[in-house]
Amino acid sequence: MKQLLLLLLIPAMYACAPSPVSLAQIDAEETAGNFTRAAYLIDLYIAEQRPPEATVYDLQWRKEKMRRIALEFDQTKNNVRDYIKTYYPDVTDEMLSKWEAEKSLEALTIDGERKYFSEAAPNLFRIDREAAARKREINPPAPDKKEETLKQHLPEVIASAMKTKKPLSAPVRMKVSYQVTLKPNAVPAGETVRCWLPYLREDIRRQTNVRLLAVNDSNYVISPPEYAHRTLYMEKTARQDEPLTFAYEFSYQSAAEWFGLETKTLMPYDTESEVYKTCTAERPPHIVFSDSIKAISKRIVGNETNPYRKMKKIFTWIDETFPWAGATDYSTIDNIPAYVLENRHGDCGQVTLLFMTLARYNGIPARWQSGFMMHPHRTNLHDWSEFYLEGVGWIPMDESFGVNRFSEDEHVKYFYTNGLDAYRWIVNSDYSQPLFPTKIYPRSDLIDFQRGELEWIGGNLFYDQWSWDFDVSYDEN
Repeated sequence: MKQLLLLLLIPAMYACAPSPVSLAQIDAEETAGNFTRAAYLIDLYIAEQRPPEATVYDLQWRKEKMRRIALEFDQTKNNVRDYIKTYYPDVTDEMLSKWEAEKSLEALTIDGERKYFSEAAPNLFRIDREAAARKREINPPAPDKKEETLKQHLPEVIASAMKTKKPLSAPVRMKVSYQVTLKPNAVPAGETVRCWLPYLREDIRRQTNVRLLAVNDSNYVISPPEYAHRTLYMEKTARQDEPLTFAYEFSYQSAAEWFGLETKTLMPYDTESEVYKTCTAERPPHIVFSDSIKAISKRIVGNETNPYRKMKKIFTWIDETFPWAGATDYSTIDNIPAYVLENRHGDCGQVTLLFMTLARYNGIPARWQSGFMMHPHRTNLHDWSEFYLEGVGWIPMDESFGVNRFSEDEHVKYFYTNGLDAYRWIVNSDYSQPLFPTKIYPRSDLIDFQRGELEWIGGNLFYDQWSWDFDVSYDEN
């Protein structure tokens, strides 16, 4: 009898046992915005299934990606409403819903709560034309000091290039102090912190006379020039209750460059060259010739065959279509050009990748370049690109700076289709490339390299654990 009861109980016992976690379950919870539940299921899946190391790495990255999204989408409806009330005192839920539906107000549902991107409210007044006009009326913008600099600088660059028949001119000498500071107790005392700081490329004709003036540690290494991300690397030991600072100082000279391509006769491309093949190719996940890219290209480029005029059409269309807005973390976006097309806005790096995708699809070699904009009173991280013309070489262009509407001179208006001002600090000649020395954990920025990167044996140190700052002075002599 006891044996019979045992035989009857065995199927029931197995029926009550929970089913193993599946990847489909994790996908469903993450897609629904149930990040806490998805992270729990990832841990359970790893414990139950003991998947290969590569799968564990990918799953841990998914957890980190959700954490980063939650950090960025940290505003409540009340936060957003309070900001908007400055310009729309009677703002309603219906208005918020309308702006969300139009992609002017960026929001997600995370763990059952509607949360807004940290820049969602300010971005509304950059993206929505009516809201932008209302803000200008109530709070007229201050004079643009960067624009005032360019009004004088760009005509000088163009005049010099036309006179000398040489593209380089108007060099500016700058001295920069840069530092990254890790918060106290971000890692246990006694642990080694690895830090990669942005350095200057010395293999670019616009950037010369580079001098390293000071480093706050004698043990450092500068990456070889063949690395696309130029870095200054240091290691330091964390101390209890103390911040950890990595700092250095350098000087350099930066020249402007302008090619005046409108009247030049251009050579046909050597389509068998390595430059052409590499820099007109797709590069997933971001440079992808999707159906949307193909349709847009047909609409804006049409039957144009001149590569510069093709590029100019792409440049102008992006400039007129996608206003600048504060960007969500690049590492959390699966395809950046698709994000720009869907959300109808983008920051410098986002519109640059869209430009590169359209240029490459149209047979124009294009590549990434980035670092910092160094204009007096207006310094910041910045991304732009270069495109290639046979017989001319690589030519800088800055999609985010766009058409200069402060001038009626055609050369000045379209300066950034074939030139760059002198106020730049160039760090990168490509995106998403390895660091030197090799970084163990996923980077804080998977695309660009500007602010820096930190890690310790316990993992990557994300931006919420450290700060960055720099100061620039100009040698007028």
